[in-house]
Amino acid sequence: MKETPRLYKRAALGDNPFDALWDIRDGRTYFTGPLYYNASHQHGAPVFLASLYGKFRLRLHGGDWLWCRTAVIPAGVLHELDVGGEPITVLYIEPTVAGADAFKPLINNSRALDGALVGNGGEIRLMRDLYEDRYKPDWTTEPLLDLLGYAKRRAHSAVIDPRLTRVVDYLSEHADDLTPVVTWAMQVGLSPSRFQHLFTEQIGVPFRRYRAWNRMRQAIRKIIRGQNFTTAAHASGFTDSAHFSHEFRKTFGAPATIGLHRLARLQL
Repeated sequence: MKETPRLYKRAALGDNPFDALWDIRDGRTYFTGPLYYNASHQHGAPVFLASLYGKFRLRLHGGDWLWCRTAVIPAGVLHELDVGGEPITVLYIEPTVAGADAFKPLINNSRALDGALVGNGGEIRLMRDLYEDRYKPDWTTEPLLDLLGYAKRRAHSAVIDPRLTRVVDYLSEHADDLTPVVTWAMQVGLSPSRFQHLFTEQIGVPFRRYRAWNRMRQAIRKIIRGQNFTTAAHASGFTDSAHFSHEFRKTFGAPATIGLHRLARLQL
């Protein structure tokens, strides 16, 4: 396939061209950095994608590859990415904060396709500025928070059953919790089948998949805070670093070394 021309000139990246930004807090997971190929995978939370300097290739549910500049992909939707080593923003928002609709104001010139939104424009400049300013001492994600607040106010997000919110909030503080589904259902006053149905319907993915996503999110947060892979893996409910690496590839479609090897800046 013929390469799509670059839409913006890449800023000079100096001696550290493969670093990344991470920000994991307040119900969001923000990553900006170079990615290559991410094999078919699905997330436990909706995600907004924005390529900083040109288009990237996206494939949904094993269909045809297509070029796009931005995309909104709900939780549980299978997709592949081919970014070619270019920087891309990957922004997740937890279901108790907002749903995929909160990302819709961030994308334009879009069309619905296989459960996702694929666009040729959107809030790219802000993402690019955050990445290019990553070495400045006063770097902050406050502009990102303002943008998400604006998007959420314009979006229509369904209210999640408070019984499920209770479970999700608990998991966010106890990533290593492995309480069985039956026990959780009993604690919130639902049958196991009703609990699983309601969870999938309102959160977007089955309970076990969301718990695995939450465990992964918390392990990454510990790693970017300075813990080694083994310590972070154990603290987040993984048996060892090999288990964490396997689940990372399963969750993101790429090895952990791609996104966690070199960090430019992180907010905790």
